[in-house]
Amino acid sequence: MIKTQTKPDTNRHTPVSLASTPTIDERANHCFGCGPANPQGLHLVFTTETTNPDAITATSHFQLDRMHEGPPGHIHGGIIATLFDEAMSKLNRPLNVLAMTRNMEIDYLRPVPLYKPLVLISRHLSRPANADGVPGRKLFHQAEIQHPDGTVLARAKGLFIVVDEKLLALAGITQPET
Repeated sequence: MIKTQTKPDTNRHTPVSLASTPTIDERANHCFGCGPANPQGLHLVFTTETTNPDAITATSHFQLDRMHEGPPGHIHGGIIATLFDEAMSKLNRPLNVLAMTRNMEIDYLRPVPLYKPLVLISRHLSRPANADGVPGRKLFHQAEIQHPDGTVLARAKGLFIVVDEKLLALAGITQPET
C-alpha cells in the first residue's frame, strides 16, 4: 500500500485582505465573472433595471478575445455558461437575497463570435410563494446573449435557491440578526 501525503495548496489561500470580516462585495472582488481584481476574469459590468419589481433585468455589453476561444473564432461553451450564470445571479441582489445556482439549462442556438460587441441580458421570471404566502426559496431566471442587431445567439434558464439567512450568518458571510 502506497501512502500519499497531501500538502496544502499554498496558491489557494485566503488573502490577508479577507482575514477580517469583509462585505459580500469585497469578497466578490475576485469573482471570475465580474470581479475587478481578478486579472484572468471577464470583468463584466452590469446595469440593473429595477423600476418594475416583477420584471427585473440585468444587462452587460461585452466583447471577448482569443483567451476565451472554443471553436476557432468563437467563444467556448463553458465560458458561455459562465456568462449566463453570472448574468442571472445579478438578479438576486435586487431581490435582496443571496442565492446559489441549482440548475441551468442552455440552448446554444448559433456560434457566439469572438472580437465582436455582444449583449448579455438576464430577466427575473418568478419567485413562487409558499402555501403561507411567504416568498419561496426558488428563483427562476432567464438570460440571452445577443448580437447588437438583436439576433439571439444563445439562451439559458436557471433555477436559483435562496440561501437561508441563518446559514449565511453561521458561515460568517453576513452578520447575525439581533
